[in-house]
Amino acid sequence: MGKVKNTIPVIDICNLDGDANGRKNILAADLASYITAHPALHKPHRHSCYHFVLFTDGVGSHSIDFEQFRVKAGQVYFMVPGQVHSWNFKSNINGFIVNFSEELITALLHNKQYLQQFSFFKGIAADSVINLTGAAFQQAKTICSTIIAETAGSNALQTDMISSLLISFFITVQRECKWSPGRKEISQSMLVLSNFRSLVEEHFTEMKLPKEYASLLYITPNHLNALCNDLLGKSAGEIIRDRVLLEAKRLLVNAGNNISEIAYSLGFTDNSHFSKFFKKYEGLTPDAFRKSILKEF
Repeated sequence: MGKVKNTIPVIDICNLDGDANGRKNILAADLASYITAHPALHKPHRHSCYHFVLFTDGVGSHSIDFEQFRVKAGQVYFMVPGQVHSWNFKSNINGFIVNFSEELITALLHNKQYLQQFSFFKGIAADSVINLTGAAFQQAKTICSTIIAETAGSNALQTDMISSLLISFFITVQRECKWSPGRKEISQSMLVLSNFRSLVEEHFTEMKLPKEYASLLYITPNHLNALCNDLLGKSAGEIIRDRVLLEAKRLLVNAGNNISEIAYSLGFTDNSHFSKFFKKYEGLTPDAFRKSILKEF
């Protein structure tokens, strides 16, 4: 059986910007100019870097891992490497866009896990879109404008300044989110949840049962389920299932993948089992989902 391909176009900073100014770790621009320069990016694609957009104006929608969000002024969305997204902008879209490498942050802080503390960098679409208002929106716009100005210049300690501005932006947004990493009453639960999600990310193709993950976390399945329901409103089983479905969608977007091969790569014993699973939770067969996505773009 052939190897399943995951060949949605992958964008990195260099092929977007031609390695302008010799920098490979940051690309910041006003959104209207960026869209004009890269019109093909409305189609589904991935980034090899981290990515965020702050909208200041416009009409339309965007998709993160096939979940749709309507554009509004003050909205900021974040993406981690590997997520799939696309744009469907209508008119007057403007704002700021920043692509950056993880190394840009970790080189300054010597902390390889720094970005993982922010709720919007967990790779969960629903948690990665935040609506800013008032002073937070104004502060976010000011920071983004300063980042663009810094990347266009050649000041001393430029990289450190850009890294510091990015961190300031992340903290500004995190303070507007529902939870903060500094809140002691949920920090331990969030740590367990984060470890659970990391394990799911690593093992979802071969481990489908909550009890398997609970064992690795040294907690009971009931405790894991209670924690997931309390913090996410979903059971542990739903989180595992949703990750399998997301990977199926990502693989189905590539028309070159055989559905039987996709089923096998996701740990299903046969195509029929996979098709029934997919239709039960998505309302479409894998082939119908693929056709709907390809037709749209």
